[in-house]
Amino acid sequence: MLYSLLIGIYVLVCLLLIVVILLQQVKGGDIASAFGGGGGSQTAFGARAGATLLTKMTTGLAAAFIVLSLILAAYGQQGPGSVVGGTDAPAAVETPQPAVPGTLPPPTNGSPQ
Repeated sequence: MLYSLLIGIYVLVCLLLIVVILLQQVKGGDIASAFGGGGGSQTAFGARAGATLLTKMTTGLAAAFIVLSLILAAYGQQGPGSVVGGTDAPAAVETPQPAVPGTLPPPTNGSPQ
């Protein structure tokens, strides 16, 4: 029950993180500006702006994503180590003893030999 709840919260955090990241404005232009081409800006990723609501949400959701990932990884390590870990062992099967050379096997139908 707890594991299913954690998975549900984890999926919700993942979807919200995707939406929040996609809603943010591009701050540095295209990839060419990061390598010195196009424009007079000398900064690699554009001017540093103040933290907006979207950047704060991104930070919070990213932290929640990491914490939930670690919790789910630790929770997944517990429990039986095998698929058949909770089943009982099969009943022991008696094997017949091998015959000693020079002796007769015991009679099966009850008649003397």
